[in-house]
Amino acid sequence: MNKKVKKILRRAPKNIVLTIISLFCVFPLFWVIVAATNKSVDILRGTLIPGGYLEENWKTLISTYAIGPALWNSVKYSVVTTFVSLVVSSVAGYGFEVYHDKHKDHVFGVLMLTMIPLYQMYSKLHLLDTTLGFILPLISSVFLIMLFRQNSRAFPMEIVEAARIDGENELGIFFKMYVPTMKATYAAGMTITFMNAWNNYMWAKLIMSDDTTQTFPMLVANMTSGHYIDYGQLMLAVLISTLPTVIVFFALQRSFVEGMTGAVKG
Repeated sequence: MNKKVKKILRRAPKNIVLTIISLFCVFPLFWVIVAATNKSVDILRGTLIPGGYLEENWKTLISTYAIGPALWNSVKYSVVTTFVSLVVSSVAGYGFEVYHDKHKDHVFGVLMLTMIPLYQMYSKLHLLDTTLGFILPLISSVFLIMLFRQNSRAFPMEIVEAARIDGENELGIFFKMYVPTMKATYAAGMTITFMNAWNNYMWAKLIMSDDTTQTFPMLVANMTSGHYIDYGQLMLAVLISTLPTVIVFFALQRSFVEGMTGAVKG
């Protein structure tokens, strides 16, 4: 038996276990896709074969629910939240590390413990049912600040000092040198923030009471509140709600892994 065959046999148990785990992970998505093509009665019977009711489920969904505004609200909230959160968290993480001292460590410790009665505060500020009210609690993520701070430890301080000597200002150093170096960290942060913002339900449910401001996850949740639930229509909505996060994750998967492992190594 040659070395190649021995190597394959040695890895076989691990590969079999990983294959089984992967199948378990993929099955829920497969089931949602299949369910979206079937009638409610077929779904309740537990069918795992694609049906021919996808178009009918789609027509029923768009005629019953305002999915356009809900999708637009989710896209708007998620994109704005992701952009602002990356800017705020990267600047904060950069500042905590590059301008490091023991007092900033105390401030960072306080950030890790902060709990604010947000609803009462936002109500008094008249920020309920607003885009600003949705994104403000999400733009300053302690986890993202920690991620950028950890990865900033690998950023060569010699470059910063040399740039300062050459007369470059701090904003120039940040945008011209720091940001291009931290592309993988930004990709990881973008993935995490977008997924959190898109899937955010509890905070949106708390402050968004107007139907015109509801997000897509809220719309999906509302579909289960009636006396009769059309599961084909529901599964189609769940599939639509899942696709943006799946696309973002797979598009940024490699950079996401690099950014997260960089944080660990930092």
